[in-house]
Amino acid sequence: MSLLSPFAPEGTSAALPRLDPSWSPSSWRARPIAQAPVYEDAAALEAVEARLRRYPPLVFAGEARRLKAQLALAGEGRAFVLQGGDCAESFSDFTADVIRDTFRVLLQMAVVLTWGAKTPVVKLGRMAGQYAKPRSSATETLVGADGIERTLPSYRGDNINGPEFDAAARRPDPARMEMGYFQSAGALNLLRAFAQGGYANLQEVHRWNLGFVARSPLAARYQTLAARIDETLEFMRACGLTEVNTPQFNETDFYTSHEALLLPYEQALTRVDSTTGEWYGCSAHFLWIGDRTRQPDGAHVEWCRGIRNPIGIKVGPSTEIDALERLLDTLNPTDEAGRITLISRMGAGKVAAHLPGLVRAVKASGRRVTWLCDPMHGNTVSTASKVKTRNFDSILSEVRAFFDIHRAEGTHAGGVHVEMTGRDVTECVGGAHQLTEADLAGRYETFCDPRLNAEQSLELAFLLAEALGDAARAGGEQAA
Repeated sequence: MSLLSPFAPEGTSAALPRLDPSWSPSSWRARPIAQAPVYEDAAALEAVEARLRRYPPLVFAGEARRLKAQLALAGEGRAFVLQGGDCAESFSDFTADVIRDTFRVLLQMAVVLTWGAKTPVVKLGRMAGQYAKPRSSATETLVGADGIERTLPSYRGDNINGPEFDAAARRPDPARMEMGYFQSAGALNLLRAFAQGGYANLQEVHRWNLGFVARSPLAARYQTLAARIDETLEFMRACGLTEVNTPQFNETDFYTSHEALLLPYEQALTRVDSTTGEWYGCSAHFLWIGDRTRQPDGAHVEWCRGIRNPIGIKVGPSTEIDALERLLDTLNPTDEAGRITLISRMGAGKVAAHLPGLVRAVKASGRRVTWLCDPMHGNTVSTASKVKTRNFDSILSEVRAFFDIHRAEGTHAGGVHVEMTGRDVTECVGGAHQLTEADLAGRYETFCDPRLNAEQSLELAFLLAEALGDAARAGGEQAA
């Protein structure tokens, strides 16, 4: 088993109980829906949906089941989940370099976290489908270059409308869903090639990390960890475990995820698995319900309850225990391990007040869930010039608090969920290079929320690996 691909092949599992016959891929249409675009041309929308229903699935049921089994291990503290990628992918960024760079940084982070957590890392990209985005307001008001103030529909992601601030771009266009499908298919093809074709070679990934360590202002702090990984690789090499034809050394599992927001698109890609007769959402391996769309009686919960993919639920400061328990009952009535991942997105200043009670309640209910920390969405602030950013120290603070809370409650902190990119953008302040608000203008490229750049992402992985390693050693000393 390698640091990058440590999971055994998928085995056979007992058939699950049949789904509620009241559910169908279209039953969500009878429920109230939030965050839905309004399409002016219903016939055009129906035509796009019809074509999408005929297209091949983007992912396969067996892959989703394999991921579910790995998420179940993370819920038991026997694996660690790294979920990362763009806030909202852009059609204009559909290039091999952009996909490769983000994939590469996720691999680098996974190697470091595997060492710190001493467990397998499940690699889950916000990639190949994260083209729709919820918004806090349905409209946006800006002053144009001509000095005239205009109000237009908010940008909701490239699957729905365009980021340019003009009426034509902001009009929801169903043809964009078809473009999103083909771009997702192309990205998935490349990701699979990278994951299985030798690019994920463990030794090369670690060499990339050594380059980061050499560049970092905190090089001395990270050098010890890097040297220890080097020693492990040397030992593996001495044991003959690093030959070119060794799959565990050259290949890795990599899964895709996005928010199940645009339900006409998701329904069109819902398929029956020929092996089990169950329904799967075939747009991604893992789909999540956002903080703004988790109404227990809402359309998004209704669609998600009928598919057998692993499902995420964003849990924010407004989450009430009763509502969360109802969601768990609705989405996972048989308490299947790995089915539900709860993604905490509280904010550094609110996590201590809101998360412990939810963790305690879920533990008391006996429900099997996997907990992740999303330290991004609760820590978004605006500068004086109204530029959205996030502070690296706040992100790190929320992650540390998340792990401290789970340790205190006797539950497992299953992993992290971060918005990041493999490029050298300047969107989040802080980090080892101490980016400031003045630096944001250098390469502020996001159309939506600010992302950690490649160096900040790796720094977060190294700091988290240190904390995980310290916790593991402390636990070992207590056991002794």
